[in-house]
Amino acid sequence: MERLEGVVDDIVFQSDDSMYSVLRVENKGLGRFTTVYRGPAPYLGENILMEGEWVEHARFGRQFNAATLQVVQPTSAAGMERFLASGALPGVGPVMASRIVEMFGGDTLEVLGNRPELLAKVKGISAKKALAIAEAYQELAGMRELMLFLESHGVSSGYAAKLQAAYGNTAMTRLKENPYSLADDISGIGFKTADRIAMAMGMEHDCSERLVAGISYALTAAAAAGHTCVPEELLIKETARALAVDVAPVEDVFADLLAKDRLRLEEVGGIRFIYPEYLYRAEVQTARRLLYLRDQAKPITRVNADDVLAAWERDAGITLADAQREAVYASLQHGVFVLTGGPGTGKTTVVKGILRVLEKAGCRILLAAPTGRAARRLAESAGHPALTVHRLLEYQPTGDYLCFGKDDEDPLDAEAIIVDEASMLDINLTYHLLKAVPGGCRVIFVGDVDQLPSVGAGSVLKDMIRSGKMPVVRLENVFRQAEVSPIVLNAHRINHGQMPEFTGGVGSDFALQEFVDENQAAEYVARTYADMTRDGDWRRVQVLSPMHKSPCGVQNLNKLLQQYINPPSAKKPEVNIPGNVLRLGDKVMQTRNNYEKDVYNGDIGRIVAVDGKNVTVAFPERPEGDFVTYAQGECDELQLAYAMSVHKSQGSEYACVILLMVPGHYIMLQRNLLYTAITRAKEQVLIVGSKRAVLTAVENDRTRRRHSLLAERLQEDMEVF
Repeated sequence: MERLEGVVDDIVFQSDDSMYSVLRVENKGLGRFTTVYRGPAPYLGENILMEGEWVEHARFGRQFNAATLQVVQPTSAAGMERFLASGALPGVGPVMASRIVEMFGGDTLEVLGNRPELLAKVKGISAKKALAIAEAYQELAGMRELMLFLESHGVSSGYAAKLQAAYGNTAMTRLKENPYSLADDISGIGFKTADRIAMAMGMEHDCSERLVAGISYALTAAAAAGHTCVPEELLIKETARALAVDVAPVEDVFADLLAKDRLRLEEVGGIRFIYPEYLYRAEVQTARRLLYLRDQAKPITRVNADDVLAAWERDAGITLADAQREAVYASLQHGVFVLTGGPGTGKTTVVKGILRVLEKAGCRILLAAPTGRAARRLAESAGHPALTVHRLLEYQPTGDYLCFGKDDEDPLDAEAIIVDEASMLDINLTYHLLKAVPGGCRVIFVGDVDQLPSVGAGSVLKDMIRSGKMPVVRLENVFRQAEVSPIVLNAHRINHGQMPEFTGGVGSDFALQEFVDENQAAEYVARTYADMTRDGDWRRVQVLSPMHKSPCGVQNLNKLLQQYINPPSAKKPEVNIPGNVLRLGDKVMQTRNNYEKDVYNGDIGRIVAVDGKNVTVAFPERPEGDFVTYAQGECDELQLAYAMSVHKSQGSEYACVILLMVPGHYIMLQRNLLYTAITRAKEQVLIVGSKRAVLTAVENDRTRRRHSLLAERLQEDMEVF
């Protein structure tokens, strides 16, 4: 790491959240150079001390990447005048700065900090204005102290503004009293960062504050892994492991939290399960609403279902199989109904049949899916408008918490709701959905229970089926029109623990290209993708990988694919975002729901313009010319999408899928992941890696069961009311 000192000559860019800045710095020996810093920009004229390294940017050339940046108080009169003239203090411009420094010289900062009343001697400064300048300086000094404290403890000073906004002038006090409060109060600071600060401050490894925070962290980590609850013994063990402490002190603090009713506990089969409060509430209320809605809706008898289906079959030129017909009738009889089945088993046909009967009965119908892509597919296949569940519930952005306009006080106006891709529903979203369903309305869940479970906590679809208390029809027969597809046949082979059958070389419907070296595999994928998209159809092919890191992981693949497909050029403007470069022509993905822009997590588009710090994206599903522009500070909502994780691909379909399956992915090689990946393809699957990795995935059906008690609650063995 190189250490450099200089004076801030210009602020080129600072992101809205103050977590990224580009500066021009003047150094006596080096002259003027560009510095990139992941934190707030200093003020013009300030002396700064940086540690970092020189890097060569493809477009902007040589620049200094500052890992740390500290503001050094100016000692010369000229330095003090530059600082005051920068606009750091309201009401002090270049002229006033010159007067102040002319009067107090080298004592200027000491006067500002300790004898501000003397400022009133300067021409143009009243006693009131002197007080305002002094208060602004004190606030700035507090911010600088906070930034220095964070940097000295290995934490980006960019968080100083968030701390100041959350805690005000008490920020340093709060930080020193209990740094673990940062993990709860400050977005972007997790337990590990707070723990690093605490340890640097000299807190004991087994102090109660650390142990309480560690238990909360272990519960949060469990929820991130998909569990709604954790067995008590496992929670204590994982907390002790994460904190590197003995089990005994964790047990003592855990018992105290239980005694004070600060943890939720449920005992089943002699095992005590611990919940975070919000997941306990979501699971209990989901069970309650499912049981209530199941029994509330009356059978639909306004029309003769047999006659409606017979007419529909004649019009559509199809004949429903017995299981499909049973599914249609079950949806008309029950308040809650689950339809599941693999690819080619006719779920879409059943949904169309259900819709036809419901429409003939005059029902008010709503269709929804967990993602924008899945909702669009549902609308196209069903011929009926469909929304994301979030939009259906009128989601209102409120930071880290889910808040919806539709709930039990203002329920959805519907008599039937069909939710597709229900395997992607987590317990929290399901709770909010059911909360907004009025009594008497029927809810039909459609999905493939053998796919990957939801990203969020819970396994709602699987638990509803496992409970035995919800009406379920599972479609298992692959119909004749689908039998010609090797993809469908291999999906069912994989699901039954059999190796897929490869139909030929590269270019066939279902192929395997083997490599021993993972870097060579990644290079091959990049070349193959480039060949397959040479006609400019960037939507036809999608690269999928089980993991984000490693040579064949999503991050490296995207950088490699970008180099092959869209290399840098003087004619292609670009912008930097953390970990990536976004360039004109790039294929990108929206990474979170943005209801103001009407784009959603998982939407894929192409960059059609880069104007300074602004990026404009065309999303194919929007009307031609209806582009979405991301201003500076918003571009971190985008990421490259030449490659994506299998989890991210859920709810989508592509003509061709290139799937990486290498031994290095062993931790993620599971049957349901392989099954989910290949069922994203409609025409062609190319697996790149090794047959051994494919076999490992096929044989590994020991997918970790998620800790959840929804099925038990639905069995009414628990007191949930």
